[in-house]
Amino acid sequence: MIRSISSFGRYPSFQQTNKIYKKTLSPFLRLQLTNYSSLYDHTAEPVKNLNVGVAHSSFLLNSIAKIRNDSELSQLGLAQAPTKKMNMCQAINDALTIALNKDNKAIVFGEDVAFGGVFRCTVNLSQTFGEERVFNTPLTEQGIVGFGIGVAAQGHTAIAEIQFADYIFPAFDQIVNEAAKIRYRSGGEYDVAGLTIRSPCSAVGHGALYHSQSPEAYFSHTPGLKVVVPRSPIQAKGLLLASIADRNPVIFLEPKTLYRSSVEQVPEADFSLPLSKAQILKPGTDITIVGYGSQIYTLENAITMVERDMPGISCELIDLRTILPWDVETVVNSVNKTGRLVISHEAPITSGFGAEIASEISNRCFTKLESPINRICGFDTPFPLIFERFYLPDLARCYEGIIKTLKY
Repeated sequence: MIRSISSFGRYPSFQQTNKIYKKTLSPFLRLQLTNYSSLYDHTAEPVKNLNVGVAHSSFLLNSIAKIRNDSELSQLGLAQAPTKKMNMCQAINDALTIALNKDNKAIVFGEDVAFGGVFRCTVNLSQTFGEERVFNTPLTEQGIVGFGIGVAAQGHTAIAEIQFADYIFPAFDQIVNEAAKIRYRSGGEYDVAGLTIRSPCSAVGHGALYHSQSPEAYFSHTPGLKVVVPRSPIQAKGLLLASIADRNPVIFLEPKTLYRSSVEQVPEADFSLPLSKAQILKPGTDITIVGYGSQIYTLENAITMVERDMPGISCELIDLRTILPWDVETVVNSVNKTGRLVISHEAPITSGFGAEIASEISNRCFTKLESPINRICGFDTPFPLIFERFYLPDLARCYEGIIKTLKY
C-alpha cells in the first residue's frame, strides 16, 4: 500500500486516494463501501441499505419522545423539561451563558472569543456579559492558561479557550506543572479549582497536521487534572457545566466535527451530567466496545453492520465520556460479562488512552477474557491531509476489527 501511495507523488488526487483506500479493504467490504464517503457528511450514501453518519444516529436525542424515554435525563428530572433544538456549538454556548449568569466571578477568555470564536461557540457572550467578563487574549496559549491559573487561584471561575487542541502544547508546562500540582504543592492552601480549559479536537475532514489531533492521552498521565470528551449537544452542555462546577482543573476537549453535525433537543434548564461515569449506550452480551467523542458514531455503524452480518451476535457499546479519572468499574463489569473487548479512538495507537484501558482490563479481567484485547486507533504518523482516510479508524477498520475479535 505504501508503494502505491508513493507512486502518485506528493499530492495524489482524491480519486487516486479513494482507489488505494478501496484496495486496502477485504473483497466483502469493498462491495459494501463503494459509495462510502464520511460519517460526518450528511449527504453520505447508504452502505448496503444502512444509513451511515451522525445525522442517522439512534443515540442522538433529537425528538421529544427520545427525551422522555431517556433514563439518565429522567433521573435528573429533565424528561419533561422544556427543550430547544441545538447543535453542539449552540449547546456549549448555552452552557457558558448559564455559567456566566449564575456566577458573577466567571469569565470567558481566549483568542477571538469576544466575537464568537472561530467555531462561534462564544457568539454574543461579550455583548451580553460585557468585555470585562468575555474578552480576547493575545495569541499565546501559555499566557492564556497562565492567566487562567492566576485568576482561578484568586477565587474566580476561569473558562479558557484554546482555539485548537493542536495548539495546547505551548501551554503544556502551565497545565501539567502548575495547574495540576498547585493544590498538592501548597499542601491544600491554594488551588485552581475554578479552571476549565475548552478546546476543539479531533478530525474534521480537512484539518491535516495542525488542526486534527487528539491530545487527550498526554493529559491523562497527569494526576490533578480531569479530562472530558463529549459526544453530543446534551452531553456537551451537561458535562461542561459539571466541569466548570468541579473543584479540579478540567481539560474539556470538544470534537469539532460534531459542532454542527450533531443536533438534539437539549433541555433548557441548568443541569450537570456526572464526570468519571461512563454510559452504556447499547447493552450486549458477546463483546464490549469502548470509545468516546466522535468515534462513538463510527462504532455505532460498525456494530450495526456486524450484528446484521452475524445474526445472534450482540455488541455492548460504552461511551467513556471522562478520560481521567475513567470509569473502570463499568468497563470491568461489561468485559466480565462478554469476555471480549475492543477499544477505538482517533489518537495514535502507541501510548494512546486505549493502552491504559487494555492494561487495566487485562489485569482485572484476565481469567474472563476469551480473546486478546483489540485496539483500533489512529496510526503512528503525523495526522495526514489527503491520506486522512487511511489514518482514521473508520467504519471499515472498526467492522473488521470487531469481526476479528469475535472470531478469535
